[in-house]
Amino acid sequence: MSVKYIPVQWVPTKYVYDAVLLVCVAVYILVFLRLGTPAADFTRPVDGAILRMRAFGTCAFLMLTLILCIGPLAQLDRRFLPLLYNRRHFGVLTALVALTHAVYVLNWYYAFSPTPPLEALFYSNTSFGQFLGFPFEAFGIFALVVLGILAATSHDFWLAFLSAPVWKRLHLLIYPAYLAVVAHILLGYLQDTKNPTFALIAGAGALGVAGLHLAAWARRPEKQASQEDWVEVPHWREIADGRARIVSLGGDERAAVFRGGQKLSAVSNACAHQNGPLGEGRIIDGCITCPWHGFQYRPGDGCSPPPFTEKIPTYRLKLDGERLFIDRNGYPPGTAVEPLAIPEGALR
Repeated sequence: MSVKYIPVQWVPTKYVYDAVLLVCVAVYILVFLRLGTPAADFTRPVDGAILRMRAFGTCAFLMLTLILCIGPLAQLDRRFLPLLYNRRHFGVLTALVALTHAVYVLNWYYAFSPTPPLEALFYSNTSFGQFLGFPFEAFGIFALVVLGILAATSHDFWLAFLSAPVWKRLHLLIYPAYLAVVAHILLGYLQDTKNPTFALIAGAGALGVAGLHLAAWARRPEKQASQEDWVEVPHWREIADGRARIVSLGGDERAAVFRGGQKLSAVSNACAHQNGPLGEGRIIDGCITCPWHGFQYRPGDGCSPPPFTEKIPTYRLKLDGERLFIDRNGYPPGTAVEPLAIPEGALR
């Protein structure tokens, strides 16, 4: 924690995360290069350079698919949260792998072009009015530019400089980039091969991403109002000790209802540091601890323990029979609110 902005520091977990990523990419590339030639079944002989560009291209697609699966998986099962917190490293490596694929393409197909390779790439195929033979390169270029922008702005500086809402909206471009990659594959790779294996893998990946997002959407926090400003907290009895349930208050506002022993407290779900999801964290040494960078807040008043000065809004809770409600009108950051005692036998 700090009383001022500090970038995310490197910790052993991040080193292990990055090492595993690098090893997996290296193993995939080596296996593809070893087994890719006999399994390719291309309509034309496959040169080594073509095989390498295929290896890096398919690797980038699979990595992007996994990146988009991490978010909904973390919403469905907390055990995937460590993958989520370091996902930006995954994205940067994906952009580098995709760039390597693009470099191989330029150096192989346009190395002897009388015009600069990049210019030749744009003008070599302009058949936009047909399906078969459509210039699939445009989709790949778009996806690569988006991945480059997201990788370049993945550092904490840009999150603080742009503000969390703007940064989040910018990084939602990952979804149109993924659709562009799928189109790039379907209109490019599949036109030059008779083997449907990768077509099936690409289709399964896209369906998997869509299915997981739908499943996470179905499990989103419910919002039910009672007496105008009170929102029901769903399944509150299932909150584990030291954990929280995230509740939508309408619009983009969310609160986190934490259980500490036999008491419940509600605070804003957004960390004062960089809008980290406090509801995905836990109570450590009596303080709500942000899962992103470890900033801490007391459950009763939303204040960081001295000498730190960060504060977050707090909310009132009330029990109505067996139903728990939260007041959608939060108190100013740092306002003390008496935790709500849980009646004996109310928890499962």
